[in-house]
Amino acid sequence: MTLEEVDIRTPTERDGGDIWRAARDAGTLDVNAPYSYLLLGKHFGGTSAVAKRGGKTVGFVTGFRPPGKPDTWFVWQIGVDAEARGQGIGRRLLEHVLGRPDNADIRYLEATVSPSNAASRSLFFGLARSLGLDCDISEGFPAELFPDGAHEKEELYRIGPFTYQS
Repeated sequence: MTLEEVDIRTPTERDGGDIWRAARDAGTLDVNAPYSYLLLGKHFGGTSAVAKRGGKTVGFVTGFRPPGKPDTWFVWQIGVDAEARGQGIGRRLLEHVLGRPDNADIRYLEATVSPSNAASRSLFFGLARSLGLDCDISEGFPAELFPDGAHEKEELYRIGPFTYQS
């Protein structure tokens, strides 16, 4: 299948169930309650995207602008279906959100990534490199903050500053 067959668009709450299933089926993501994906589609569609191929959700990115940081897009989750990996869909999802006119004032992308998540590390470093930007890493969430010691630490990745030409 080719990249042209993938439709990337703004999600709505109607996409929430499909995004939840995609997160669950990815096998690599922390799966949140289905309700959270409905909320993300309804209230944070402008900073999220869904990729469809033949009516099937093959990828998604969810994110928001943190309170007090209106120039920052925090990527909460990004996932690509196993069959669609390695085709640049993750990068296209990020670029789609960043390329929307309503997001032209975003100067930084932030995300937390576990050290063992090689795919996300590669995605964010690759995006920064392709844009000629820095990708700084700092402490995100130490492992001891997660309940029952069930999660490794999350490092904060920060890419930017983005500059836009009119």
